[in-house]
Amino acid sequence: SNEPGRTREVNFFVVDGRLRLVDLPGYGWARAAKGEVKKFQALGRDYLRGRPNLRRAYLLIDARHGLKDVDEEPMAAFDKAAVSYQVILTKADKLKPAEVEAVRARTEARIAKRPAAFPGVIATSSEKGTGLPELRAAIARACGIGDSPDAA
Repeated sequence: SNEPGRTREVNFFVVDGRLRLVDLPGYGWARAAKGEVKKFQALGRDYLRGRPNLRRAYLLIDARHGLKDVDEEPMAAFDKAAVSYQVILTKADKLKPAEVEAVRARTEARIAKRPAAFPGVIATSSEKGTGLPELRAAIARACGIGDSPDAA
C-alpha cells in the first residue's frame, strides 16, 4: 500500500514453493487509535518469538529520512529475539546518488554494533527497480537458494 501503517495483520506470500515471505505490521506511522496500533505491533513481535526457521527479517526504512528514533524499537526487538535482520532503504530514487550513499553509510554505522543486524544496507526503489536484484539475491542467499547458500 502507499499508505504507511496499512499492514495490520500477518500476511503470507509463497514464492516458488520454496520460500515464504511474511509481511508483519509496522510500528511507526499507522493512522489508527493508539490501542489498535499497539495490538498490531504486538502481533508482529509475537510472530518473531521462537521461530528457528526464520532466516532473516528485513526492516524497511524510507531513505529520505534514514533511521529515526522510532526505529530503535523494532531493532531492539530483533536483537532481543535473536532474529537476524537487514535494513533496506526504500524510495532511494527520491534522493541524489550521493545522498543515498550518505544515508547508507550512516545507517551501516548505526547498526554496526547491534547483535542481530546483518551487515550491509541495500538501497531500493520500487518505481525504478534500483536495488531490487540485489535484494532478491540477498534473500535467496539468506534462504540457501542459489549459487552460494553460505554467503548469508
